[in-house]
Amino acid sequence: MSAELTKLSKNVLKWGNASDIQMKRTTQLRHENTYYRRIDSDVLPRNIARLDAAFQGFWEHGKDFPEYAISATFKSFEYKPKRCKFEVKRIVGAKHRFSRVYLPLIGWMRYFDSRQFPEDAETRTVTITRQADGWYISVLLNLSESLPDEMPLEEVNGIVGIDVGINQLVALSDGSFVKNLKPGTNKRVRRALRIRQRRVNRKQQGSKNRAKAGRTIARLHQKVSAKRDAHQWKAAKIVVDTADAVAHEDLNILGMKKRCQPKKSNGRFMPNGQSAKRGLNRSISDAAWGGLFQKIAWLALKAGKPIAIYHPKNTSCECSSCGHTSPDNRNGEKFICANCGYIAHADTQASRTGLKRVGLKFVSTRRKNLPGDSRKVTPIKYDSARNGKRDQGRNLESMASSVIATVRKQDTRGVSP
Repeated sequence: MSAELTKLSKNVLKWGNASDIQMKRTTQLRHENTYYRRIDSDVLPRNIARLDAAFQGFWEHGKDFPEYAISATFKSFEYKPKRCKFEVKRIVGAKHRFSRVYLPLIGWMRYFDSRQFPEDAETRTVTITRQADGWYISVLLNLSESLPDEMPLEEVNGIVGIDVGINQLVALSDGSFVKNLKPGTNKRVRRALRIRQRRVNRKQQGSKNRAKAGRTIARLHQKVSAKRDAHQWKAAKIVVDTADAVAHEDLNILGMKKRCQPKKSNGRFMPNGQSAKRGLNRSISDAAWGGLFQKIAWLALKAGKPIAIYHPKNTSCECSSCGHTSPDNRNGEKFICANCGYIAHADTQASRTGLKRVGLKFVSTRRKNLPGDSRKVTPIKYDSARNGKRDQGRNLESMASSVIATVRKQDTRGVSP
């Protein structure tokens, strides 16, 4: 049996797979070529292990097919556990915290200690990543504490439903909203991207000035991405802290961004609305709903809170009060039920409809400080939802004063002389 096709596992000689053969080939390359000799012996096998994990995710877990990486897009490498050494400097009250890390075949490197290691943490794999503004180090830690057990969905006291959108990033079933900052589609950022992209296109291909202009626009894209991620983490924390469980839609985001089907008439292509949908697709990509759902799932896992997923069909036009479903219920961002007259914000209504499909009620865990009495007497309780569309656009103060005048007339008629 060839040594390249076998491996020794637990004192048992077994046939190796493709990744084992390739890993042994990397060892031979370090002896044959001086270029590979400058690379640490663990870096090349770790790249093959990452490739193997990507294909296993594709075949076994239904993930996307691994993309082919070239030298321009391959911007990270990884060290095995216990290969890197850290010298963490914890200075109390220091404005800037710099520590050192030893990377094999590179040496000691200083890094900005943005997040301190826990005292009892054990360092595992270390990943070095190149970004537009420099190099970043990511450390996998083995902590003594474990994640809490997830609470069964049937035992939760309350659940909050959310609906994601463009105008409002998140609409919660309690009536609150999380604003969408639109970090990549606002007018200021789009103008800056257009100007910087023109500067790149004017430069000669392959020149240093073109590469310099490309780094400038890459830093702008990184700034937009960092702003989006920071806002999504804050939004995810607000959602998870609201109740004991979270319910959201099972959206097919890639299907929502597909191109419109072409329309043909007499051998010609007719307008199909793709130019208008292009802006919608850009806004959906900028909102990054998939990344928001992942952040919510991670924070919920750390808190031991379950996640419920419901089908999104007709959530925007189904009334959560009476269950009536009709496109006539929607009027822009307003939801006015044509059957029972229930009125609410369209996104809030969609989150409450999804909450109804899960079968649980909303009970908030956040403590709200109610304001004190303002000593103002409310003369009448006006229920606009009961009247439906009839009172839309009318002045409620004038209606309330007219009702008060009617009540006074009735009291005057009821008094005996």
